[in-house]
Amino acid sequence: MAETMMALEMYRAFAEDVLAMPVIAGEKPENERFPGAVATYSIEAMMQDGKALQAGTSHYLGDHFAQAQNIKYQSEAGGLEFCHTTSWGVSTRLVGGVIMTHGDDDGLRLPPAIAPRQIVVVPMLRDKPEDAEVLKYCEALVAALNKLSVFGQPLRAWLDTKKIKSAEKRWNWVRRGAPIIMEIGPRDAAAGQVTYMKRNSLRDGDKVVSIPMARQDFIEQAVQFLTEIQAGLFASAKARLDDNIKRDITTWDGVAAYFGEDDEAFKGWVRAPWSKPTGAGLEAVETRLKALKLTIRNAPLDQPKQFGPCVFTGAPGVEEILVGRAY
Repeated sequence: MAETMMALEMYRAFAEDVLAMPVIAGEKPENERFPGAVATYSIEAMMQDGKALQAGTSHYLGDHFAQAQNIKYQSEAGGLEFCHTTSWGVSTRLVGGVIMTHGDDDGLRLPPAIAPRQIVVVPMLRDKPEDAEVLKYCEALVAALNKLSVFGQPLRAWLDTKKIKSAEKRWNWVRRGAPIIMEIGPRDAAAGQVTYMKRNSLRDGDKVVSIPMARQDFIEQAVQFLTEIQAGLFASAKARLDDNIKRDITTWDGVAAYFGEDDEAFKGWVRAPWSKPTGAGLEAVETRLKALKLTIRNAPLDQPKQFGPCVFTGAPGVEEILVGRAY
């Protein structure tokens, strides 16, 4: 069981600290467990449309699978005992989770911790003699940036020398989600400055925000900029998660009214008490949920000390659960 919880915490830390994707860790209800598992745990992330993404699972299998496969170990007493096993994993759905958590109308926004190119330098070349000086200036800039470290690894700066227009290159990197994109022209090189844009705060209204700065000042602040972008993406997604969990709905009629019949409209999640019904009682709950395309996501690990009546049955609650629509 300890390994199951360690895996769950590893997933939570990776999702939040690296992907900048806030999640809620908790235990799945009986009807959502992995088949044959004693307990199933998940991390749940809220996408920009309010739907939940089960971003990772960890299962405690007890000795059920060991009995089926005859997996045994020798105990201290010398006898043979069935092993207690676990199963866990994440998948490529995390790629979709990053896109749906951070993307905007201009394309992808990558957290700097995972961006293949954290800072992209786009030289403005015009097939003129000064192009050589611009390239030399950009190469020196990229070399200086790549000597820095961020998030415990060498900073990843890249010079884009493809033979296409600089404006087209810039917007290619905007769509790809590069955290910082720089355009360097002859005037920048002559003045010893740079012009850059931050992908997480690209626009002020309809206007694209380009910021001029002295070259050396940018180099000295580059790590801080990337760290702030990472934190800003997480903070934005965390605010969306926290602001869209309803905690004041106490009846099933309230749940049904909140989610309504329009399953395409933005709806967050409901967090409410429940009594962990089993058998026919649990089947009745599932029927209600399916009618509104809802599921119980998990029972968060952080639980209050007291519970109100179950939102489904009215019986005394024993824990709180998250209810929402999901992918």
